[in-house]
Amino acid sequence: MPTLFGSLRRLLLTPSLAEVTFGERGFPVTPTDATRRLEAIPQSVICGFEWGIDARDQWEVERRLSLVDPEYRGFAYEGATMAFTVVDAMGGGRGHRTRDLLMGPGQPHIFLTYIGIGFAMARLPRPLWKKVMPDLTGSAYYPTMSWLAVDGYGFDRAYFETRRWVDEQRVPAAYPWEGSPDYFLRAVDQGIGRALWFIHGGQAADVAAHVRAFASHRQADLWSGVGLAATFAGGAEAEVLAVLRAEAGEYRPELAQGVVFAAKARDFAGFVPPHTELATSVLAGLTVGGAVALADDAAVSAPSSDVPAYELWRRGVRARFASTDAAVAG
Repeated sequence: MPTLFGSLRRLLLTPSLAEVTFGERGFPVTPTDATRRLEAIPQSVICGFEWGIDARDQWEVERRLSLVDPEYRGFAYEGATMAFTVVDAMGGGRGHRTRDLLMGPGQPHIFLTYIGIGFAMARLPRPLWKKVMPDLTGSAYYPTMSWLAVDGYGFDRAYFETRRWVDEQRVPAAYPWEGSPDYFLRAVDQGIGRALWFIHGGQAADVAAHVRAFASHRQADLWSGVGLAATFAGGAEAEVLAVLRAEAGEYRPELAQGVVFAAKARDFAGFVPPHTELATSVLAGLTVGGAVALADDAAVSAPSSDVPAYELWRRGVRARFASTDAAVAG
């Protein structure tokens, strides 16, 4: 049974399933089977949020999430994490629901649950942001991958306020996430890049054109987000992915870096759909196993001076593709 306060929060904070469809958002997308599968992703997030915001205990949420198709289960965990983060940050519940979820059944989906924290940030005032990230010491890739929360924030803003964040290219005020306020803006751009894949329904030429409309210094991180979304979420056949790779041009290493992170996240969750295998092959020239090995080899757990460990990890992956492109050009 839902709680009274949970039901009120759900009514105030949760979009309807219809509200997250591409048509309702006004995205320039022609409905196809592929775009309908992409639409199922934000709808899965909404379901997870509704289950989480209403739940009396974690067992109930975990049980509901276990019934979701494996391809979409991680997205439902995003929504549940968003709900628990809102509850914890606003002082409701026991105050450690997010940590319990992420250290427990959410661990295989840790990459996506970080993004769920970012979705909560988009709905919370900034003074509460200091409460959103629980201490996950002992959890895989903590705190390195916590930057995905900032990515989630950028994705949410671009998806729900597309005119301001995409068309007008709004730049948010910096925030000292992990002590790196300047890097905050770059992580936001990765999230906006992921959103562009959805906004344009996985149409490579349209996504590329919109990336190129942004200021040049933002395009590398946008391409990284595009690669991540195209590989993790899917929505494109081999021919379209080949166009995307060609359109990326000088930013192919950034595109491929996003691909590698997506393949790693899918593999870590224990379910790799065919579209992830396809995108990893076409966009990065790797098998999923090869991408996972590259991610593991390049992983960095501690920052160097003022560069976040997350960025050092990204650089390590990009370097593999930059050297490959240089060899081909030579």
